[in-house]
Amino acid sequence: QVQLVESGGGLVQAGGSLRLSCAASGRTFSTYAVGWFRQAPGKQRELVAGITSAESTNYADSVKGRFTISRDNAKNTVILQMNSLKPEDTAVYYCAAAISLPINARNNPRYYEYWGQGTQVTVSS
Repeated sequence: QVQLVESGGGLVQAGGSLRLSCAASGRTFSTYAVGWFRQAPGKQRELVAGITSAESTNYADSVKGRFTISRDNAKNTVILQMNSLKPEDTAVYYCAAAISLPINARNNPRYYEYWGQGTQVTVSS
């Protein structure tokens, strides 16, 4: 069983930066794949960035070059560093963990068993 808690959201002007943190409980967290998803009002939940237990990463095209995902297994934490933020990045951001994640299912939220409560990110123009 894994519990996830996100933090670091807030209000920022366009062009600014935020650092989201996902803190996890559980001694085997290092073996999980982790994804950061976001959901804007009226839109589907989408994967923003993911990282496997082997620290392979993937990103949505819309955030490549601006967002960076990393993990610190000693601290049971996954970080999403968001730079050059745009108003269209406004959404609730969720951290999710998957025990077993096929490579072609990285973007599919149904494959993630554990979810945090979400943190709001608002980017003003």
